[in-house]
Order: sequence, then structure tokens, then C-alpha cells
Amino acid sequence: MHPRDQSIFALSSGRPPSAISIVRLSGPQAGATLAGLAGRVPQPRLATRVLLRDPLGQPIDDAVVLWFPAPASATGEDVAEFHVHGGRAVLAALFAALASFDNVRAAEPGEFTRRAFENGKLDLTEAEALDDLIHADTDRQRRQALGQLKGMFGDKVRDWRARIIEVSALIEVGIDFSDEGDVPEELITPAVARIKSLLDEIKEVLAAQGRSERLREGLVVAISGPPNVGKSTLINLLARREVAIVSPHAGTTRDVIEVQLDLDGYPVTLIDTAGIRQTDDPVEREGVRRARMRAAEADLVLWLIDDEHGQSERARHELASDASVWVIRNKIDLRGEGRAADSAFDPPAKRGASAFGISASRGDGIAELVAALAAFARDYFGSGEAALIGRERQRKLLQETTNSLQRSLSAVGQGEELVAEELRSASDFLGRLLGRIDVEDVLDAIFREFCIGK
Repeated sequence: MHPRDQSIFALSSGRPPSAISIVRLSGPQAGATLAGLAGRVPQPRLATRVLLRDPLGQPIDDAVVLWFPAPASATGEDVAEFHVHGGRAVLAALFAALASFDNVRAAEPGEFTRRAFENGKLDLTEAEALDDLIHADTDRQRRQALGQLKGMFGDKVRDWRARIIEVSALIEVGIDFSDEGDVPEELITPAVARIKSLLDEIKEVLAAQGRSERLREGLVVAISGPPNVGKSTLINLLARREVAIVSPHAGTTRDVIEVQLDLDGYPVTLIDTAGIRQTDDPVEREGVRRARMRAAEADLVLWLIDDEHGQSERARHELASDASVWVIRNKIDLRGEGRAADSAFDPPAKRGASAFGISASRGDGIAELVAALAAFARDYFGSGEAALIGRERQRKLLQETTNSLQRSLSAVGQGEELVAEELRSASDFLGRLLGRIDVEDVLDAIFREFCIGK
């Protein structure tokens, strides 16, 4: 039997032990398996309390089961859910009982969602949004993914594709029936107008995205600078916990330390790097190399200095990074400077355009720095809630669509067959975006990123 014709099961709730665990079963054998364990198939969508027994008649658990006959289920197949007590022994017994039935097996990662996709319950953009929603760490990531899951982008793409097909039909009628008297001679003029309108609309969506797709991965902020200027103290302050070792000895941080932050709803990866200096220590030298590499990949670099290292601008400018660089002057408390005098901050418009004074040990200026980072993230991500494009794959296919539409306009006057071919290409790109055309390799890559049970 083909794997897709088998029934699959998996834990669809959190890891045990827990008060309640949910095990989901989907496929053509779901009804018979449910009856075999529960003694009967309950009424659809009605929570029913039963005593589950294995095929040998031994009790497994006092549970609640639900039955969702196809096609009115999450996957479009027959689906059964077992709500059992969330102990490891209970789950192990239930899994063993399920696997004992013919053509019932444990699910692969993402297999439930893939079956839902294949049965038309959701398109590929919605499947990707579901994965994003599961992995959302911040509220803004959640809201963007939820909008995608509700079909905000998929509906727009389906509309675009339908309009392209209409224009293609208009062009091809002129090709196939150009000698018929009841077919207008000038079909190309209204077709061109529709193509231009559609092209402008898609370009507007592409232009409005900015860095919204980066909301999935988050903003990367690297704390860099000379050794022993307070980088580890600063990352501990921003993370509000001890994530880095603080020591008065230079070179303590040898490797890159990362911490995830939720900054006003925006995901931020904060990186503490080794102090950048010339050294003969091979381990520290490797740490400096990694620090330079991560700073080069960051979206924002906080270059930390103090009075002793105030002349380290040459090292800062050696960073091979196009990111914005904020100069953070630490240890202002040692010079007796007040917070108000040294904490005023104007977010830089260009690389290294502004300095900011803090005391990492006393906390002076940290609140202002956090507010500035939140403002930077807000400007960086743009209006993420209204964004349609959430992934690079989507953006590239949409760009290919615009390229094909542009070529179709350029082909006007060179032959209607060329125009029609480019329109078919544009339609195909949108079909691939939705996952409806020749995307088997893409499907494998996307769904294996899902957790098991989803």
C-alpha cells in the first residue's frame, strides 16, 4: 500500500508528562481503528468518554475520543482524536495499540498538514503560515502568520491568477479565431490594459514588503567592540538574566553568545562577541574572527567603548559590515556624568552617525537604549501586520511573475503567440506559489520543517 493510503498517528499536543495529551489519527483506517480501541465509533464531532482497550482487550486509559469523518476534517480524511491522560506509559501503550492495526503507522514531520494541503483544505501559502504560527515567538510574528493562515495572501494570488487566465483566454481567442467574423479584430488593446493594471498591482505589493519577510527570523543585533568594555554585562542587562560570563580579565568571551529577545513584539537575536583586538592566543584569535564574521552578518552593530578605548574607531571601521553601527559609550558613571546629560539619543541615519552614553553596571541609559532598539526594529520591519509576503520563496515567485508579465508587454507587436506564452508562464509561477503546479521538491522541503503531529 502506498504510504499516502495508510493511516497515520502522532502526538499533537505538548511533550509528556502533562494533564491531557491529544493523539491524532488520520486516514482510511481511522474509523476501524477507533472502533477497535473504543468499542464503537461515536457521533461525529461529539466528545465521548470511553475506556480504551488494546487489541488483546487490556485497558489503556479512561479517555475522551472525537470522530471527524471525511471530508469535514482538518486533513480532509477520516480523523479520530484520543484525549488521554498525559503520562508517558499511557502514551506508549496507546501508540503500541495503534501501530498494531494493519496499515496504521506513526506520522512523519508535517504529514498531517501535507495531507490537508493535498486534499485542498489549504494552499501552500496557508501551510507555510501554519508553520510560522506554530513557531511564532512574538506577538507581531503571530499576527502576521495568522493573517496569512486566514488566506490574506492566498486569496490575492488566486485573484491574480484568475485575471491572468482571463487575459490569456482573450489573447488566445484572437490567435485561434482570427479569421472568424464574429471575433473583434482588436483584442490585444484591452488585454494590454489588463496586463498593465495587474503588473502595477503586483509591483505595488512587492514594493510595500520591505523587510517584512525578515519578521520570521528576527532582527540580528551584535554587541561588539574592544575587550573588557562591558559587552557581556550589557547583554545580561538586555536579556534580564545571566547569559554571559562577566570578568575583569580581557578575553573572557571566546565564542559567540546568542540570546533571543521579544522587543515590543519584534523578535531580536542579540549577540555577544569576543573583544576585537590583536592577539597571539590562537583560541582568542578564532573568537575574534567569529566576532568579525557575526558582526558582518548583523542588521545592527552596537560598538561598545569606554574612555580607555575611546580611540578604537579604527577597529570599528574595519568591520566588514553594511549594517548600521551605533557607538555606545559605556561606564559614564566612572566619570561622574549624569544620566540626562549623556543619554540623549538620536537614532543614526547612517553608519556610525551617533553615540549613546550608558552605564552597564549601574543601568544608566539602558531604558533609553531599549526604546531606541525597539524604534529601530519598528522601522526595520515596517508595517509587518499588513504584509502579504512572508517568505523568500513567495517573493521570488512573485518577482518571476512580474518579469513574465513585463515580457508579455514587450512581446506585443512581435506576435500574439509570444504574449500568450509569457502569460502562461506568469500563471504557472502563481500556481507554484500556491503549490498547485510542479512543486513536489518544494513540498518535501517545506513540510519536513514541521513538527511531528502537525
